This record gives sequence, C-alpha cells and structure tokens, in this order.
Amino acid sequence: MKRTPHESTLDLYKRDNDYSLQLNRWILKSIGAWPELPTNSSARNILGKVLILTCHFLIAFTVVPAILYIFFEEKDFRLKLKAIGPTSHCLMGGINYCSLLHQKKRIRRSIEHMDADWRMAKREHDREVMLKNARIGRIIAGTCALIMQGGVFCYNLARGLSPISMVIGNETMSIGRLPCPSYNKIVDTRFSPVYEVMLALQCLSIVVVNNTTVGACGLATVFAMHACGQLNVVMLRLGELTDEKRDVLQLKLGYIIERHLRALRFLSRMETIMRQICFVELVGCTFNLCMLGYYTITVREWREESTNTIITYIMILTGMMFNIFIFCFIGELVTDQCKKVGEAAYMINWYALPHKTALDLILIILRSSIVIKITAGKIFHMSIATFGVVIKTSVTYLNMLRALTM
Repeated sequence: MKRTPHESTLDLYKRDNDYSLQLNRWILKSIGAWPELPTNSSARNILGKVLILTCHFLIAFTVVPAILYIFFEEKDFRLKLKAIGPTSHCLMGGINYCSLLHQKKRIRRSIEHMDADWRMAKREHDREVMLKNARIGRIIAGTCALIMQGGVFCYNLARGLSPISMVIGNETMSIGRLPCPSYNKIVDTRFSPVYEVMLALQCLSIVVVNNTTVGACGLATVFAMHACGQLNVVMLRLGELTDEKRDVLQLKLGYIIERHLRALRFLSRMETIMRQICFVELVGCTFNLCMLGYYTITVREWREESTNTIITYIMILTGMMFNIFIFCFIGELVTDQCKKVGEAAYMINWYALPHKTALDLILIILRSSIVIKITAGKIFHMSIATFGVVIKTSVTYLNMLRALTM
C-alpha cells in the first residue's frame, strides 16, 4: 500500500491499522462482539446491546429445542447421533460468543496496542515488514471466513431443498427439514408457515455462530501476525546493531528491548483472550470431526440424504479441519518466532560490540528462551503436533462409534 501525495503520516498509520483489522471488524460488528469506543453515543450503545440480546436469543432458539429433541422426542439412537453434530456446533458457537463478549476490554486494549505500534513504525522498511505480516493475516482470515461460511451455507441450503416423505394418517406428505432438529411438542415445524419461520430463524442463528467462529479465528490470526511483524522488526534492528556508532549503541539497544517486551506483552494478552476459545474449538472440533466422518461414511444408511447433503458434509469437514489447523498453526508460529529473536541476537557479530553491550544481549537471549505458548485452557499447547493429535483422536472415536452402531 503506497503513500498518496496528499496523505499525512497520521492518516497513513490509521489506514495501515484499518487494513489489518478491517475483515474482523466487519464480521464481529455484525454480531455485536467488536469492542466499541467508550465515546460512542448512548443510542449506539443501546443498539449494540439490543444486537447482543438478539444474537443470544437466536442461538438459544436453535440450541434449546434441539437438546429437548435429542433427549425427549427422538427414540432412535442413530437419529439422535445425527442430531448431535449440528447441535454441538451451535452450542460451541454460543460458548465462544460469550467468551468474545467477556474479553471485549482486552480485545480493545490489543487493538489500541496495534494502533500505537503502527504509529511507532517511523521507518519505511519497518512499515513494509509489518504490512507484509498484516497482509498474510488478512488473507488467512478471509480464507477461513470463505470456507466456513460457504460450507455451512451449502449445508443449510441442501437441507432446506431436500424434503423427506412421511405418512401422516392416510396421506403421504413431503416435509421440509431443518439444519438443526426442533422439539415438535413445543412448536410443530412439519407444516407451513411454521417450518419456513423456523428455517429462517435457524439460518440466522447459524450465521451468528459462524461469524463467532470465523471472527475468533480471524482475530487470533491478525493478532499473531502483528506480533510476528513486531518481532521481525526487533530482529532487523538487532542485525543493524553492529553498524551503529558507539555513542548511540545503548540507546538503540534500549529501543530494541522495549519493542521486544511490547511484542511479548501483546502476545501474553492474546493468549489470555484466546485460551478459552481455543479449548472449546479443540474439544468441539475433535468431537465434530468424528461425527462428520460418521455421517459421511454411513450416508448410505440415511435414505433421506441427497447427494447435495453428502457434498456439504465433506465441505464442512474440510472447513472444520482448516479452522482447527489455523489455531494450531498460529500457536506453532508464535512459539517459533519468539525463539528466533534469541537466535538473531546470537547470530550478529556480538564480539565486535563493546563488552557491556554484548553482555546485555544475554538478557535478550534468556528472555527469548522462555517462549509464550498459545494454549487451550492452559492445558494443551496449540501446535502442529496438537493438530495431529486432534485428527488421530477423532478417527479413534469414529472407529469406536462405528463398532457400537454397525
């Protein structure tokens, strides 16, 4: 992104920060999870609260009847299994939505931290490094949104356009299906226009759930890539340290340490924001990958399933695998990037520096050896190895489920 002739430095920093956060702001604002400024008007704050209450209502409107259906209405064990997958996905989204709302203040502080970092990027080369990482974060967030929303939208469409035949009395009727089952003893969704109203409300609910998942994944990606950009700037400055004049060495080293500590504080706050969401995603995706695999390989037994639904099962399976992979990839990337700062400090020509300055580098190396890990509930380290464990565990559960039901 090049500077225009009439663009001030302040406008440039604001544009860069907006570029990195734009997609996440659009997604999270649509569900009221984007942290607004405290200077907003009372009317805007009230509208935000109404939006949050509406999203809570939509999620509860889908999850509660589905749970009642599973426990009290459906008697067939296999049909219960079929209903558990969509219900658990909506329940996961509801939990993560509450987590995002709970962490609004920390998210706001992280956004302000990013804004300050962009303002500190005085050199064009530093800004280019940060923009490169911001661009990667934006692409990953957009890809995640496209895959998740596309898969679930196709699933809802396939369910709505593939009715099933049922015998009621002496008549055979075609009855539409909902993305999530509903407890018909409260509201009978087999007949029009109740079915159409329920379908529309459930689709809105699933949009809220997906925006929550996509927004959380995108936010984690953008924060992680911003932190990586800051650490890359630190490594660049370390590489230039031996070329500095002796009278400004301590000043330059102090600046490097300050930037390094700022990046680590940012990552520490990010870990606090994401730990509960990562835990829900880790456990939920392990379970849902198992269920989606079960639905896909036993699809011939579901006579009411259409080819479109089978394809959407595979699309959602791919989307969930991509989603949990992104969380694990981010955790791995952050850990590796923290270690690289210490390696960069050692790889410069430290022996050409004054004795006191060379000793100060030891502190940077020691601090870099204590890496910040993105965890799931402070229990599991999010890494590529953890992604492998998720896939293996879901396949193990799938085999157990097949043995019990086939």
